[in-house]
Amino acid sequence: MKKPELLILLPHEKMRSKLQQLIASRFPDVTLHMAGDKAGALPVIGSADVIVTFGSMLASPLLASARELKWVHSLGTGVDGICDNPELAAGVAVTATRGIHGPVMSEMAFCMMLALSRDLPRNIRSQAVHKWDRWPAALLFNKKIGIIGVGAIAQDIALRCKAFGMHVTGVSRAPRELANFDRMVGHEGMLDAVRDFDYVVLTIPYAPESHHIVNAKFLSQMKASSFLVNIARGGVVDEAALLEALKNRQIAGAGLDVFVTEPLPADSPFWVLDNVIITAHQGGFSNTYIADAFPCLAHHLEIFCASGVDGMDSLIAH
Repeated sequence: MKKPELLILLPHEKMRSKLQQLIASRFPDVTLHMAGDKAGALPVIGSADVIVTFGSMLASPLLASARELKWVHSLGTGVDGICDNPELAAGVAVTATRGIHGPVMSEMAFCMMLALSRDLPRNIRSQAVHKWDRWPAALLFNKKIGIIGVGAIAQDIALRCKAFGMHVTGVSRAPRELANFDRMVGHEGMLDAVRDFDYVVLTIPYAPESHHIVNAKFLSQMKASSFLVNIARGGVVDEAALLEALKNRQIAGAGLDVFVTEPLPADSPFWVLDNVIITAHQGGFSNTYIADAFPCLAHHLEIFCASGVDGMDSLIAH
């Protein structure tokens, strides 16, 4: 019987190396291939049974060349770029890394909210020109936050919000009582609810029904003093409408970790706005990410090695 062949397709060399070590130690019978980009993957992808990667790495024509492919595992929580890839063959299982992103993503949300409320970019600009510049800081205490998309990450954010003394509203397709949420509203009540929020944090997965869920109408309901934080996916925001809202000070500012086009082009007008904080899709990254993600992958890989994709029905993400 042919040994399973697994392709690790990751752009970061240290992450590839760490994952290679962990898999080789736990699964010595698995043949490993390593690649950091499409050019490196093309020579070996044709014989791979399994690809471990992020969806953004699977640019055309990689999946069309994966003739033996049986399973793709996303190292992120999302499967966009994989399940919606037209080159993904029927019958290929797709799984995702779930259950590890709460702490790292909630810390990113708070990094953004604190930096925006205290206007940290202004501090940095003043420091660069040796200017002693002081102003009264805005607080998170007693502010109202709306979290759009109520999953595990949102629940971790809500827990931390309560420690800061914030009032927390969840906006969900399926409203239900959850710890640390003061109230829950459905999507049909979102536009009314958003009028009260001082902060809107997006954690909703990207899907056709969430495409541009934050649009011109949504932004028009936000307070002029409110901030938007997107740590979800670029496609959940109408970027043209957001750009206008930020330029016109229709909202106070935004913290943006994700964009429709990544890397964000150098000529994007978002770069020059003084009421925007940009990070390079770092919300889910940490220096322990591979170690944190490996138990989920290892569990799935054990099942695959023992039973093939037939044993993975309960794990499949699509």
